[in-house]
Amino acid sequence: MAAAPLYCVCRQPYDVSRFMIECDICKDWFHGSCVQVEEHHAVDIDVYHCPNCDVIHGPSLMKKRNNWHRHDYTEPDDGTKPVQAGTPVFVKELQTRTFASGEEIMMQMKGEQVTRRYLERHGFNYPIVVTEMEGLGLKLPAPTFSVKDVEQYVGGDKVIDVIDVARQADSKMKLSEFVKYYTNPHRPKVLNLISLEFSDTKMSELVEVPDVAQKMSWVENYWPDDSFFPKPFVQKYCLMGVKDSYTDFHIDFGGTSVWYHVLWGEKIFYLIKPTPTNLALYEAWSSSPNQSEVFFGDKVDKCYKCVVTQGTTLLIPTGWIHAVLTSQDCMAFGGNFLHNLNIGMQLRCYEMERRLKTPDLFKFPYFEAICWYVAKNLLETLKELREDNCPPPTYLVEGVKALITALKTWLKREVSEPCEVPDNIRPNHLIKELTKEIRYLEEPGNGSKLVKSQGSGCAVGSGSNGCPATRSTLERLCQARRARRAARRLREQQRQAPKVPSNLDILEQHTREVLKRLEVGPLEEVSVHGKLNKASTASAAAAAESLEDNHLRLMLVNGRIISPSRCLPLEQREPGERQHRLQGDKSPMDSQGNSSSEAWDNQGLPSPLNRSHVTSPETDYQYCDPSMSPPLHPSKRHAPNPPPISNQATKGKRPKKGMATAKQRLGKILKLNRHSRVFV
Repeated sequence: MAAAPLYCVCRQPYDVSRFMIECDICKDWFHGSCVQVEEHHAVDIDVYHCPNCDVIHGPSLMKKRNNWHRHDYTEPDDGTKPVQAGTPVFVKELQTRTFASGEEIMMQMKGEQVTRRYLERHGFNYPIVVTEMEGLGLKLPAPTFSVKDVEQYVGGDKVIDVIDVARQADSKMKLSEFVKYYTNPHRPKVLNLISLEFSDTKMSELVEVPDVAQKMSWVENYWPDDSFFPKPFVQKYCLMGVKDSYTDFHIDFGGTSVWYHVLWGEKIFYLIKPTPTNLALYEAWSSSPNQSEVFFGDKVDKCYKCVVTQGTTLLIPTGWIHAVLTSQDCMAFGGNFLHNLNIGMQLRCYEMERRLKTPDLFKFPYFEAICWYVAKNLLETLKELREDNCPPPTYLVEGVKALITALKTWLKREVSEPCEVPDNIRPNHLIKELTKEIRYLEEPGNGSKLVKSQGSGCAVGSGSNGCPATRSTLERLCQARRARRAARRLREQQRQAPKVPSNLDILEQHTREVLKRLEVGPLEEVSVHGKLNKASTASAAAAAESLEDNHLRLMLVNGRIISPSRCLPLEQREPGERQHRLQGDKSPMDSQGNSSSEAWDNQGLPSPLNRSHVTSPETDYQYCDPSMSPPLHPSKRHAPNPPPISNQATKGKRPKKGMATAKQRLGKILKLNRHSRVFV
């Protein structure tokens, strides 16, 4: 096998994860980190000379800048080509534009007012601005926290994706390199960092997301710990942008809602409402070849401008189209979350991403898998509300309908594309049950119970809707719900766990095993109470040994199913029992005139009073010697060709005397033990 070719001054094989550049003189390839060339600088080089060729041919030649309004600044500026988004000319023009004030659509709220209960009642359809943070539940570092502190907590070797704003192109670099660039007063380029997710770093301990995002998040509430798919981490981002950084119009992946907090600096948001018309225009604009040359804000009726200053938190609902301009150096924290309030819009945004062929890197991780988990949990919620005679809120019913349609579509697509269906979910059964719950709500007389407001149908004071109106009743209702949910989950776990055979299953198995052995093994006829019973001590011992792992231990000896404790040696029995055996096994009479042996024979099992004779499962049992059984009656001699004893021998007819089937024998045993409290 030929050795892999070696490159660069380090003479290492090719590594797809590392940026490399080709020398235009010697045609060899070099790692950018080995020759001090960063990826975002490589596009500015016209002719590259490696360190060896640099000595002979001089330094590399750089590209000449011909314009400041095109992504490719080497294009000649003849005045005919339009301005492209992100370029210095574009940013300058954007700052001079006039827009509708964001106060027309923004909801000014205090942190303590932004709760899950409030959003469920009034909806989450417009952006929310929070200036007073108390009660929001958001924990952040002090405003003195710097980019160098980020490097210390996250690690300088972490590879990050940065955006070259003037070119609107991505490139990779180490965090330490970006911090060095950020702290340099001379910046030849505008680089923007918006995708540093730090949930798996030490910095995660310094940040806690707002309570409303934590309590409403699908991932935090519905994603199981034992999921086959890795848990998506999209809740904690650190955004570090320099002045004039710009992100063009977009919808956050999967239609997620997003929270931003400006730790220091300032950001300007340009917001567009997600109406059906605007969403259609956005999809057409995103797929157009001249997207970067058209400012999407000019294509819609209204584009709102919202300035987010230091110490302010902004929450953007599902589907809102927005662009962001960093008007001064800024550090912000943010996160994305899916929730129940706008399920239909989230699914619509996801399908739009599929039609636009958005790369997986810019999509919500395992979006379809989380939808299956949510569908399973919403099914339990609908069942609980129906059992409590409590109508579900309209937003939940409409969301489940949209979810059912999406799940059906994904299942049909599974043949041609991989489908993210979790292993512990039966997709068709889940869809069927959800459809059944929705059909119940739409039946005449049931649909009128739906709560038409955004609020939850079981809030305190909503007694007119059939829900409890007092706090104590609501608490009892919540306790009952939790108990039912726990019982439902337990049943689900029991269905998934391997079935443990019950005592009755073991008894039936034992009976069939013994009868099967009696058909083919050497038989011994014994007359017991005037009935013909065929028994094999060896068969009984073998059957007991084959079932030694079961909790129920029985043996068929002399035609009777007995406990192993009856076959203990004489020296291990009770004194009274040894005396009975020495006297010829004469049965003493009990207080009711019945002999103890007769009571044993009728029941086939020891009574609760005789449980002291039953030994532990670990005991090595010694079986009875057949020679100690009563002598055979002359009329019960071996037949020359005894008929088989089996269910097949009866051919569906009534069996002859002494040929009881396994089912009949089992029924007799159960009938005789109907009133017994203990079943060994």
